[in-house]
Amino acid sequence: MSNTFAEKIIEFNKNLRYSGQLPKDFQILNPYLDNPETMVVMEKFYHKYYNDSIQRKFLIGINPSRHGAGVTGVPFTDTKRLESVCGIKMESAHTHEVFSVFMYDMIASYGGADEFYRDIYINSPFPLAIVRKAKNTWINANYYDDKELFNAVKDFMIDCLKKHISLNLDTPEVFILGKKNAEFISKLNSEANLFDKMTVLEHPRYIQQYKSKEKQLFIDKYILALKNK
Repeated sequence: MSNTFAEKIIEFNKNLRYSGQLPKDFQILNPYLDNPETMVVMEKFYHKYYNDSIQRKFLIGINPSRHGAGVTGVPFTDTKRLESVCGIKMESAHTHEVFSVFMYDMIASYGGADEFYRDIYINSPFPLAIVRKAKNTWINANYYDDKELFNAVKDFMIDCLKKHISLNLDTPEVFILGKKNAEFISKLNSEANLFDKMTVLEHPRYIQQYKSKEKQLFIDKYILALKNK
């Protein structure tokens, strides 16, 4: 098997399973098992942008949302951006995710998808979508929303982060999306000694919901941090 970055990520995603316990009212969504087309588009994406052995910087999210990577298998990428920017059409699902809009506006300012993905790898300590029961519906949840949930998934997250790092990531400095996410990743880092320096950037969801008028300032902040050699 080829040992490119793409092949390693695809192998990781194909083998992604969470079989641990969960607190009541939480569920895990595994897009690679739930929709066969997710596997297809995910492979196309990584073959397109990661078909090499270049070392990349690590941008760390929280966990996928139901309408972003929870459908496409590609972090911070809904089906709209997957098609319009990456040229990969998904037939079985059509999603719009607000943080995907910010991420791809930032990617455009960075220099476009080819340049961005040549430099940066995005994933999460918990790389599957988490949902929580709220009345009669299921809503997005973060791995840190519930203490019992965090304790249940902690070892799995450390293992996933180690697997991400083994893809050939540059770990002296990593980039964490979201201040609360950074607090919890600090806990994992103090236990497992994964990274030297963590640079925290505001999460795209926070920017889109609360700071949309200042969006360009945040785009500039991301680019300044990520392009810093």
